[in-house]
Amino acid sequence: MFEKGIVLLLDNNLKILDLNRRMLEKEGLMVLAARTIGQARERIKIALPDVAVLDIMLPDGSGLDFFVELREVCDAPVLFLTAKAERADVLAGLAIGGNDYISKPYDIDEFRARVMGFIRLVDSVKTRRVFSAKTSSLLSERELSVALCAAEGMSNKDIAGKVYLSESRVKTCLSGVYRKLGIAGKKEKRNLLAELLCT
Repeated sequence: MFEKGIVLLLDNNLKILDLNRRMLEKEGLMVLAARTIGQARERIKIALPDVAVLDIMLPDGSGLDFFVELREVCDAPVLFLTAKAERADVLAGLAIGGNDYISKPYDIDEFRARVMGFIRLVDSVKTRRVFSAKTSSLLSERELSVALCAAEGMSNKDIAGKVYLSESRVKTCLSGVYRKLGIAGKKEKRNLLAELLCT
C-alpha cells in the first residue's frame, strides 16, 4: 500500500497530526506520526523518512533542535509546519537548512502539494541508478546527489549547501564517485560526469 515514500510528521497538535496523517496516507505514503521529539526519535528507528514535516514548539524541545539531529541520520527534505509565523522564525527555519516553511493556520491542499512535490523530487533521485561500465559500482544516494549537482556545474561550496555536507566532505565524496565511475585519473572529470549522468 505504501509505495510512494515515507513521511515523518512531528506535531504537538493531535488534530492536525491526525488530519495530515490521514490525508498523506490517502496519497499512498507511509506516515510516521509523533507528538514529541522522543516519539520522533523512536519512529525514525523504524524507518528513515523521505520527507519530514516538523513543528517547532514541542512539549520536549524545539523542532529546530530535532532538525539538527535528523540531519545526522538522513538528508530528507524538511518542511517546517508551525504556528511561529514571525519573519524571524521563518528565516531561522530556512537558515539552518529547512527546505520549506508553512505557518499555521494553513491550506491543506497547499500543504499536500508541497509534500508531494518533495516526494517526487526524492523519487527522481532514487530512481536514477548510475553504474560504471568498468566497476559495476552503484552510487549511494548521497554520492548520486553530489554527482548530479557537480554534473550541473555547481561549485563544491554550492553543493555543500544543497546536500548538507562540508566542502571537504563534498570533495571526498566526488573523489569516490570519480573512482567508482572509472574517471578518477582523467581530465575534465565534471564534463565526463555530465555525459554519464545527464544524457
